Amino acid sequence: MKALESDAPLIVYVDVKSPYAFIAIEPTLALERSLGMQFDWRPLTLDIPSYLGSARKKEGKVVESTRTPRQWQAVKYAYRDARRYAERQGHMLKGTEKIWDSSIANIGILWVMQNARDRLSAYFAAVYPPFWRRELDIEDVNVVAGCLQQAGVSADGFEAFQSGDGRVIHDNLLAQLHPAGIYGVPTYVFNGEFLFGREHLPYVEWHLRGREGQAPDIAYSI
Repeated sequence: MKALESDAPLIVYVDVKSPYAFIAIEPTLALERSLGMQFDWRPLTLDIPSYLGSARKKEGKVVESTRTPRQWQAVKYAYRDARRYAERQGHMLKGTEKIWDSSIANIGILWVMQNARDRLSAYFAAVYPPFWRRELDIEDVNVVAGCLQQAGVSADGFEAFQSGDGRVIHDNLLAQLHPAGIYGVPTYVFNGEFLFGREHLPYVEWHLRGREGQAPDIAYSI
């Protein structure tokens, strides 16, 4: 699998532990439906400590941290920003108590894409909202398998997939993305071009509809 290539009209990179990906899921799915297309949804598991440091909370208090004051400021703003949009979509967005390894849940995206593409939106609904309500342990393969089943996707073979072929695909994608210049989510890729952030959805739609008329400004309405 090539990071910037797909037979689909658009590649969408997301990460379950990203608040910005969370608030982009519904608008992107809505665009997919309105166009009558199927996008190529893929995981990009973020290495947050590499650029924002690491931290762990217990009962709302920081008990371990390597973050600088500036990094804390950036993290707090990111959550405030994303929370505004989550609330407008009717979702709760709580700050996480630690930096999660979201790779198993993200490999779940690959599993659904391969085995039950029509259940992808149901899988997102089973994973994203409860995770951001702090109700889901996405590092537990059995929990993720339960989310698959909740979404109407067979989880038979998923445990072996997430540690075998699925892990290889996931890791190979990550190895390609940073050298290609892709570091964040959501990222939208078409014709080798990539755009970072949900605010680019009007431009993405303009492109997918044939680039008729003037390109739109960077904004969209919920």
